[in-house]
Amino acid sequence: MKNFYDILGVPKTATDADLKKAYRKKAQELHPDKNPGNKEAETQFKELQEAYEVLSDGQKRQRYDQFGSADAGFGGQGFGGGFGGQGFNPNDFNGFADIFESFFGGGFGGQGSPNGRDDKKAKGPTRGKDIETEIDIKFEEAVFGTTKHLEITKPEVCSHCTGKGNEPGTAVKKCEQCGGKGQVRMTRQTILGHISTVQTCPACEGRGEVPEKVCTECKGQSRMKQKGEVSVTIPKGIEDGTTIRLKGKGAAGFFGGEYGDLFLHIRVSAHPKFSREGTTLYSSETIPMIQGVLGATIKVDTVHGKVNLKVPAGTQSGTQFTIKDKGAPSLRSEKLGDHKVTVTLKVPEKLSRREKELYEELAKESGTEVNKGFGLF
Repeated sequence: MKNFYDILGVPKTATDADLKKAYRKKAQELHPDKNPGNKEAETQFKELQEAYEVLSDGQKRQRYDQFGSADAGFGGQGFGGGFGGQGFNPNDFNGFADIFESFFGGGFGGQGSPNGRDDKKAKGPTRGKDIETEIDIKFEEAVFGTTKHLEITKPEVCSHCTGKGNEPGTAVKKCEQCGGKGQVRMTRQTILGHISTVQTCPACEGRGEVPEKVCTECKGQSRMKQKGEVSVTIPKGIEDGTTIRLKGKGAAGFFGGEYGDLFLHIRVSAHPKFSREGTTLYSSETIPMIQGVLGATIKVDTVHGKVNLKVPAGTQSGTQFTIKDKGAPSLRSEKLGDHKVTVTLKVPEKLSRREKELYEELAKESGTEVNKGFGLF
């Protein structure tokens, strides 16, 4: 006696979702198209169909659980003789259409188009594709924002036929191949019987109509590649690697369909002096050692101009100072980040005779042992 739960590999407590998931997985493995000439796989596939047909139907499942047999409680009729004789009709099975679309690329018996849309929507204008491109901007432009003008070659609405596809002054007529429906039914013989699928009409590409004379410029495609300029506003505070989406600036749609979008990937050039992490900017300044020892006020470069920085006496090389509100803005606010400056002390490479004498006196005063007679001049 067949155990439908074992065939599907699920427990008796399995939900409808569990049954469908298990069926989909096994059906993909055992489907005859994937196992040509394999009689064992064919038999298992039929048993799988039978098991799912029973367990996915609440009433039939209840009877199966009660009587423990596929035929018990069904008047001895079984399931229409399996797949022989009358052939396989997927419309006899509840909830199978969406699963079988993964094998055959379309609905059954007019249940839908290959892409899941109904007939009316399937033959409408088609949206244009999205376009991606990169744009390089300077470090300062990323901080303060800018406007860029890009030259992009992309499909645009044909100006000769205004996107209709037919030569101006000529008419369009109903597609003879699909009768104006935009879709055609394809039937093929499989091991399961005759399988019908609904596909987009190849003659009219789903529009349901064809031009009496195609446009001489776009050859009936309703679009042509053209070079054009796109202006984009780069916001303040944008960072390297950010992507900007410009809605409706991509490729033109077919036959009046809406434009796709343009995605700009921002690349920010490196700066010779500054670096950045979020809204915080970084730089370094090298100052004479004596300024670190005695203290000083120095001029520091920031993206906002030079500012005064007070270096206290006794500053060690590598000390980092923070200058408030001199960094980059956030994309979500006007508040500026900070600018952090790392100070490096520079040891003199050459000394005058007088400087040497002063350093020797300083060494003597501080009790620091130094080399004698090897001063730098």
